[in-house]
Amino acid sequence: MKRGKKYRAVEKKIDRSKVYPLEEAVKVIKENKIAKFDEAVEVHIKTNIDTKKGDQQIRGIVDLPHGTGKSKIIAVITSTHAKDAKEAGADIVGGEEFIEKIKSGKAFSGKDKFDILVATPEMMPKLAPVAKILGPKGLMPNPKTETVTTKIKETVSALKKGKASFKNDDGGNIHQVVGKVSFEDAKLIENITTLITSLEKSKPATLKGKLISSITVCSTMGVGLKISL
Repeated sequence: MKRGKKYRAVEKKIDRSKVYPLEEAVKVIKENKIAKFDEAVEVHIKTNIDTKKGDQQIRGIVDLPHGTGKSKIIAVITSTHAKDAKEAGADIVGGEEFIEKIKSGKAFSGKDKFDILVATPEMMPKLAPVAKILGPKGLMPNPKTETVTTKIKETVSALKKGKASFKNDDGGNIHQVVGKVSFEDAKLIENITTLITSLEKSKPATLKGKLISSITVCSTMGVGLKISL
């Protein structure tokens, strides 16, 4: 991939072989922002799991104390808690008619597009036919990420404030946005350390040794910096 002039200029200033203390890495990222817009700050974690083993898949949630800086569009599918969902600030509230929109593909564009799907338990059997559509997009509600629940008010409020779900990709890596370049250093540091702590708690019982192999932090358009564990 051919990088832009600004990226190459920053890359020359950075020692790619160095493992940075988190505090220093955050300072370097903020001082060398490339884009004119407020870039997201991303954490990319390489784990030691064997992705071929079903009992070593990682899936969990993290309550980022300072949020991600981006408001998520939350959809709730329910036949019992519609009022709670609306009162908590859910962007879309529906039932079987919204499942039909998912089936037809209409729920992935325009005013029906969403980032997170929450469901009450009685709707899960009705969501089964669209699991193959939602699953690959990372949108299928799951008890492990607390997106299948009767506590709709608490769940929607927490998601709006900064609760995020994470799971490993096919390479055993975790990718998570933890804020914006404009965040204060201390807030970014707290969000990152909270993510790492939450991930450690999700370590599969069958995995021997360390869960985390390496951690890289970067801004959306910036150079990745390895940080010390």
